[in-house]
Amino acid sequence: MHAPHSETWTLRIRYAQRKDSGIYECQISTTPPIGHFSYLTVVEPVTEIIGGADLFINKGSTINLTCIVRYAPEPPPTMTWSHNRETINFDSPRGGISLVTEKGVLTTSRLLVQKAIPGDSGLYQCLPSNANPASVRVHILNGEHPAAMHHGIASKLSSAHSRLLLLSITSLFYIFHSSIRWRLDSYTIPNSGI
Repeated sequence: MHAPHSETWTLRIRYAQRKDSGIYECQISTTPPIGHFSYLTVVEPVTEIIGGADLFINKGSTINLTCIVRYAPEPPPTMTWSHNRETINFDSPRGGISLVTEKGVLTTSRLLVQKAIPGDSGLYQCLPSNANPASVRVHILNGEHPAAMHHGIASKLSSAHSRLLLLSITSLFYIFHSSIRWRLDSYTIPNSGI
């Protein structure tokens, strides 16, 4: 782009993508040519909720979810949270829900839900207005431990595998027994003259 009656030329890239990253040269047509190099890095905003895809919280504890937005061209104008795809209402009768957001080069949004109850289980999403959302699934535990829950699942799977193994062995035994019986029935003993 060139501003009329000026010596200013501007390179403008609309809808920049990562593949536009690289070295660009502004060159003046002199002899020899004079150039100025600039390196452009195109980044995409990244949103993440600290702690992984699943979070296990004891009933009565505080749910503390922290969402971080990195590489946004500017801090997100709004940071919205949802629970099971419904926007969280901070004035709801449930009470005990608060949000603390700090905007900057790195924007953090912390959702606090006090005195967790089973109804607080589900999918939570952090939805910055200028970046992709991030989500976490919260499980409210009623005194059990996550390892015990996995053990329960494992023992059910182990029981199913045991039944399948027993059925397989029984089937193989039947096939093997039938094969031997068929061979014995078709086997004739040669006449030895007795």
